[in-house]
Amino acid sequence: MKFLVDAQLPVRLARFLQAAGYDTIHTRDLPLSNATPDSEVNAISIQESRIVITKDSDFFDSFLIRQEPYKLLLVTTGNITNAELEALFQSNLPQLVQFFTQHSLIEMSRTALIVHQ
Repeated sequence: MKFLVDAQLPVRLARFLQAAGYDTIHTRDLPLSNATPDSEVNAISIQESRIVITKDSDFFDSFLIRQEPYKLLLVTTGNITNAELEALFQSNLPQLVQFFTQHSLIEMSRTALIVHQ
């Protein structure tokens, strides 16, 4: 499973996922860094079969309208510390991985994982 972490989420999240054994890049790792346009993030996601992890609802709309990016994890926690975000991922990662084997659009709040059909 491969991930692409969007600009408004910390590089620390990408490094956490790498340490957990997942092929993960952050937009900061891309040539245009955090200025990479959403269209390019979508293209990379599709070309490399990467799940985009974002807080940006524009990706949610894009997925519903055009089925882009490849797969999407929308983080809807509101403001959260990096430590809290990492803990949230740590506790939900096994279930997220399981869900993404069968689903393409998942939302993660502070209290729930929501699979969108």
